[in-house]
Amino acid sequence: MLLAIIIIINIIGFAFMGMDKSNARKGEWRIPEIRFFVLTLLGGGVGVYLGMKMFNHKTRKNLFRFGVPLITLLYICLLVLYFYIFNGL
Repeated sequence: MLLAIIIIINIIGFAFMGMDKSNARKGEWRIPEIRFFVLTLLGGGVGVYLGMKMFNHKTRKNLFRFGVPLITLLYICLLVLYFYIFNGL
């Protein structure tokens, strides 16, 4: 169940990055940056990061270049620690 939720959040993060890039090109309404970080904190960092790279979006902003990978790495470490402690990996 947890894995399914994380996969869905990553798909949403990836899609949001693509939608925001498309909207930026058209000069339309943009997705607030905080939403990308909320998705990253909820476990969607891989999707957000892949969206950044695939759509070449927000890659010049240091907050995204370093923040998303750092939060994602910390999230993965916490997941591994959680499973190690509670499931005896």
